[in-house]
Amino acid sequence: MIVFNRAPYIPEAMEYVNDAVKSGKIAGDGKNTHLCSEMMEKRFNAAKVLLTTSCTAALEMCAILLNIKEGDEVIMPSYTFVSTANAFVVHGATPVFVDIRPDTMNIDETKIEAAITERTKAIVVVHYAGVSCEMDKIIAIAKNYNIAVVEDAAQGVMAQYHGKALGTIGDFGCYSFHETKNYTMGEGGALVINNIEYLERAEIIREKGTNRSKFYRGEIDKYSWVDIGSSFLPSEFNVSYLYGQMLIADKINEDRINSFNYYYQALSKMADLGKLELPVIPDGCRHNGHMFYIKLKDLEQRTEFLADMKENEISCVFHYVPLHSSRAGKKYGRLSGTDDYTTKESERLVRLPMYYQLSDMDKDIVIDRVLRNIDKE
Repeated sequence: MIVFNRAPYIPEAMEYVNDAVKSGKIAGDGKNTHLCSEMMEKRFNAAKVLLTTSCTAALEMCAILLNIKEGDEVIMPSYTFVSTANAFVVHGATPVFVDIRPDTMNIDETKIEAAITERTKAIVVVHYAGVSCEMDKIIAIAKNYNIAVVEDAAQGVMAQYHGKALGTIGDFGCYSFHETKNYTMGEGGALVINNIEYLERAEIIREKGTNRSKFYRGEIDKYSWVDIGSSFLPSEFNVSYLYGQMLIADKINEDRINSFNYYYQALSKMADLGKLELPVIPDGCRHNGHMFYIKLKDLEQRTEFLADMKENEISCVFHYVPLHSSRAGKKYGRLSGTDDYTTKESERLVRLPMYYQLSDMDKDIVIDRVLRNIDKE
C-alpha cells in the first residue's frame, strides 16, 4: 500500500524532546520554543514568529487582533479549509467568498475589489499548495482601502513570492505544522507578526490574556489578566520535535521538490497531449513541494480514477468541498460574484502521494498507474 501522506520522522529530533523532558520545562515557551521561533524569524526574515497550537489558532489570533466583531466582513477564497472561515466566523464576521484562478487554485485577485464593502475588515489569502497568490496586486488593493491582509500560509512554509517568504508579506502570516504538512509537530502552527504594532497585544492574547511574557522577560514584577485571550501556546514536547526538523529544513524541502519534479517530468507528455493538467508555478513564485496534483476531465473521470487507484492500493485524494456550497458556508457566509472556476476546478483535482523520503520506486508505481488509467480514456 502506498499511503498518501507520512509525517516526517527525524530520529535526531527525539534528542530535543528528551532535552525538554530533562529540563523540567514541558509547558509552552521553553528553550526549544524560543530557539525554533528565532530560527524561523531569521530564515524567513520575519519580524516575529509566535508558535501556536495550530494554524487555526493563529488565524483566530488574527481575528482578535483585528477586533473582528458582529457585522464585519472578511474576504477569502471559497476553495480553502474550513479553518480559514471558522476563525473569523466565531467572532461574528461574515466570510465573503471569491472565485479562484484556474491555474493556481488561488483567490482571483481581479475579483477582490468588487467584494469590498464598507464592512470589509480583512482580505485572507490562501497560498494553495505552497504557491503564492498574486501578492503585489492584493497588497495594493488592501492599502487603497485601508484593509488588513492575512496570509493563510498553512501550506506555504519555505515557499516564496519574489524572494519573500510566504507569511511575511501581509500584516499577518499563519503557518500549519499539522502532521500532513512539510514540517510537523503533530498539531501546531505559528503566527507571523509583520506589523510590529500588533506584537505586544499578540503576546498577551497568546498567553491567555495575561502579560506573562513581559514578566518572564523581567519587564514587570508580576503578571495579571489584561485582555481577552486563550491558551494558544503549544507544548514544549511538540515544538521540540518540530525544531529537529527545522534544523534540516533545506534537506526536507529539497527532497519534496525533487519528488514534485519527478512526477512532473513523468506526466508532462500526457499533459502535452491534453489528457490531464499539471500544477502551474507562476513566474516569481518558488513553491515548496507541498503537494502534487493533477486535474482530470471532470468529476466522473475523477471518481473512476480514485476508485482504480484505491483498488491498486495507491492512496490518492481530492481536496476541499468549496465552502460557499457547504451547509455552514451558506449559513454564515456569502459568495461575491460568480462561481466560474471554484466548483468546476475542485471537482477535477486529484492529489498524488507526497511526503518526505517518498521512494522513487513508489513514485514509479504511482506514475505507472496514473498513465494506465489516463490511457484508458
